[in-house]
Amino acid sequence: MSERLPNQSELASLIESRLDRSGYQDRHWTGSFWDYLGICERTPEVCRNAHQRLYDAIMSQGFESYRAFKRDLVRYKFFSDPFGGGADGIYGLDEALMQLVGYLRSAAEGYGTDRRILLLHGPVGSSKSTIARLLKKGLEAYTHTAEGALYSFSWMLGENCEIAPSREDPSVAQMTHEFPSPMHEDPLVLVPEDVRRDLFDRLNERYQPKYHGGRLWVAGEPDPFSRKVLADLMAFYDGDWSRAMRHVKVRRIVLSEKDRVGIGTFQPKDEKNQDSTELTGDINYRKIALYGSDSDPRAFNFDGELNVANRGICEFIEILKLDVAFLYDLLGATQEHMIKPKKFAQTFIDEVIIGHTNEPEYRRLQSNEMMEAFRDRTIKIDIPYNIRLDDEIRIYQKDFGPERTRGVHVAPHTLEVAAMWAVLTRLSEPKKAGLTLLQKLKLYNGKSIPGYTEDSVKELKEESPREGMEGISPRYIQDKISNALVSRQAIEERTVNPFMVMNELERGLDHHSLLNDEELKKRYRELLAVVKEEYEDIIKGEVQRAISADEDAIRRLCGNYIENVRAYTQKEKVVNKYTGKDEEPDERLMRSIEEKIDIPESRKDDFRQEIMNYIGALALDGKKFEYNTNARLYRALELKLFEDSRDTIKLKNLVSSVVDDDTQQKIDVVKQRLIKNFGYNDVSATDVLNYVASIFARGDSKSE
Repeated sequence: MSERLPNQSELASLIESRLDRSGYQDRHWTGSFWDYLGICERTPEVCRNAHQRLYDAIMSQGFESYRAFKRDLVRYKFFSDPFGGGADGIYGLDEALMQLVGYLRSAAEGYGTDRRILLLHGPVGSSKSTIARLLKKGLEAYTHTAEGALYSFSWMLGENCEIAPSREDPSVAQMTHEFPSPMHEDPLVLVPEDVRRDLFDRLNERYQPKYHGGRLWVAGEPDPFSRKVLADLMAFYDGDWSRAMRHVKVRRIVLSEKDRVGIGTFQPKDEKNQDSTELTGDINYRKIALYGSDSDPRAFNFDGELNVANRGICEFIEILKLDVAFLYDLLGATQEHMIKPKKFAQTFIDEVIIGHTNEPEYRRLQSNEMMEAFRDRTIKIDIPYNIRLDDEIRIYQKDFGPERTRGVHVAPHTLEVAAMWAVLTRLSEPKKAGLTLLQKLKLYNGKSIPGYTEDSVKELKEESPREGMEGISPRYIQDKISNALVSRQAIEERTVNPFMVMNELERGLDHHSLLNDEELKKRYRELLAVVKEEYEDIIKGEVQRAISADEDAIRRLCGNYIENVRAYTQKEKVVNKYTGKDEEPDERLMRSIEEKIDIPESRKDDFRQEIMNYIGALALDGKKFEYNTNARLYRALELKLFEDSRDTIKLKNLVSSVVDDDTQQKIDVVKQRLIKNFGYNDVSATDVLNYVASIFARGDSKSE
């Protein structure tokens, strides 16, 4: 007898508690054709077509509307990947996804776009495959729910699909074996078309769609196999359709790519080992002897990708790499919703066809005059790279968050500098005089820059319509961050910092498989220098704030400044707290603070009056002015305190081999503030302090 595992009962209880038996039973419901008619009467949405069901799947996850740069935008939660815990979440492509969902809405309404191929077009690594994967994964998850339920049927026949009388009752055909509809068709396809129209008129009276105004309709004839079985049953029962329907077993189906039910994926292969039967099915030669003919539908496997994707979605990977013969099959599949299996009549299909391709392939398609019919049947949606910094950072946080880096500390701004460089490579040089590429990046990221409004940003976007279609892909960035994480330095110090990642990014340019242009490599290196300079400014600011983070000192400095400003604006004296005498307001103190935020001499009176008006307005609202209430003044106070403290702390001495105990104690306080307030660890905080100290030692610090 095997030894009992420890806590085995707890593990068994855990498994049992997670199993959903009632849900399983719901998803595997079976019943008669008449039972299904009752379901249709109660919930007509089970008869939706593929485009309607996919659109509803997207909308069922919800969305949020927002406004950016004077445009109304929508963010669909479906594309955040709620089905996979966010693993395939899409960030920063809201405009492209809005266009995609708009296409599906139009198709769901029946406006004709359901007769087109949806072509995702963009540079490598721009999330085209991820979007297609999300559509398939989301549709599959939706069909698990009651709202997304759909049904197909099986034929109950003799052992070899024969229509033979049963031994018990010769007037009834045998019902010993189950043969599923090979293309997962809706059972209502078995209803004669003249009756079907009246049936759907009734169903549409009851149908109340949540997200669109499309009407229900099951089009076309049954597939060749079901058509033959139905014809044989009608002959057996002398045209009694109701008796023939006794052989129909309706079952709920769940779309599944793994089980090849309603979701298909086609990938180009070697032309010699590939033919169009992979799309439309092929003859089952083992059954020809049984049925006597290769044109008998019972001797045919309806298992091509377009067959199995019926009622759902079919993805074509790198669609424009397909042989021309395959593209011909797609012409009828889109426009007429028909495919032509070998030796059979055209067969109706109902599915969303989505392909993706890159720019060189698409340009080749445009230049090929023989492919006009294909071009006319495609709707192209550009999927560019991200051009918003925060969204690009989120891509790398998903892959290199604390739970994924296995104890290696990723220093603050490490992912930010990588994302910043990636976005800069994708932006076009601004045409506006005086605007740098880095400033343009900040404007796109929602930061305010004096002299630029939302209208300005909108103009910047309009003058560069191809922004995001070129540049460095996220895959390259992910590869180089991975290299940095497994480098000897990272393993020894358990820390990765921005300089390690920037070094990897620069070294990789020499071996980048998609970069052959030396001028472009030179430009990318120059952009790395821009990012490095920006990073230096960021960490200098953080060290400055850490040094001047003494709240009591800032509060005292703020109180002193406000007291002098009040006296200045009201033309009064200030009482010297040491001598007790009345003195003029301390102009030197006020200007030393105001200069830190670039208030010129000519505007000092206006600024001081603005501060007093601001304090007065707060008082009227019953609020108290604090040192950090006004962000601009707070920054000026921080910089002033840093300037006053810098000599005391002797930051430059950090680069010296000898540091006295008093200075070391103050440096340790600053380091702890960096760890507490900015997310550094001991190693990365020491590195930042040393680097900033070396900047000041060189004397090349910028005036803030």
